This record gives sequence, C-alpha cells and structure tokens, in this order.
Amino acid sequence: MKYEIKEMESSDWEQVKNIYLEGIKTGLATFQGEFDLPSWEKWNQDHISSCRLVAILNNEILGWAALSPTSKRPVYSGVAEVSIYIKKLYSGYGIGTELLNKLISASEKNGFWTLQSGIIKENTASIELHKKCGFIVIGIREKLGKMENGIWHDVVLMERRSKAVGI
Repeated sequence: MKYEIKEMESSDWEQVKNIYLEGIKTGLATFQGEFDLPSWEKWNQDHISSCRLVAILNNEILGWAALSPTSKRPVYSGVAEVSIYIKKLYSGYGIGTELLNKLISASEKNGFWTLQSGIIKENTASIELHKKCGFIVIGIREKLGKMENGIWHDVVLMERRSKAVGI
C-alpha cells in the first residue's frame, strides 16, 4: 500500500474525527465518550501544532497521530502525551508503526525528551505498537477510568525517553 505521511491540516479534521469516533466506539481506545467529541477549535487548542501527522492514500486518511502537552509548567515543556488512531479497515498494515516512528522523529526535532501514553490495559495492540517503537511500561494504574457503560479499566503507563535530545 503506497500511502504518504504528512502534517495534519484543519481540512483533515472531519476524517480525523471519524477515525477518533471509530476508536471511541471500540471501548478500548480512550475514555472519551462519543457524545463528547471536540470541535476542531477545541482539538486544535489542546494539541501541539508541530507534531500532528496523518497517513493518507488518495485523499483518504488511514490514521493519525498527535501530541498534547502534559503540563503548562515550563519544566515539563519537553514532555508530551501521544494519541494515535488507525482506521479499523487499515489495521495490521504497519501504518501505526510508521506514524508513531515519524511522530517520534518530529517530537525530537521539536525538543521533546519524553513521550508518554496511558493505554487501556485491554488494548493490547496499542501496547505492542508502543513497545515496537521503543516505549516501555512504567506502571499500571488500577481502575483509573470508568466507561459510560460502568466498566472500570486499568491503564498501562508507557514512556519513551529520547536519546537525541541529550538527556
């Protein structure tokens, strides 16, 4: 499959949002509810503008990845939270691995020294993807989030420390 990875643009939002909604509906990708989907303006405000990517083929977005800040405090300016979502139809083609590796590269070019992810424990595909891209498990937070259906989930905390930034 000959797709390209490019920087996300505001015009990509509708497709990005639909992939996000697809992830929400799995019940394993995020604690976000489908009735709480953000507008482009809110999503844009909450994510780092220099590190947003989409995988695209013939104007169809296959997946996306982005970073959001973990804190407003300057001491944490190089720490960011990873979001990555692949359209179900394109799962298993290596798109997630390429997107996450490109996001890591973009993060290092922009001075980030730590990337972190909180992944619902049952989302083993995401955990394995992160491990493949150099993330390690640093802990598990038990019953951290409760889904709209009342089910509690543990969250696996993962991080990747950059060697490129000089820490």
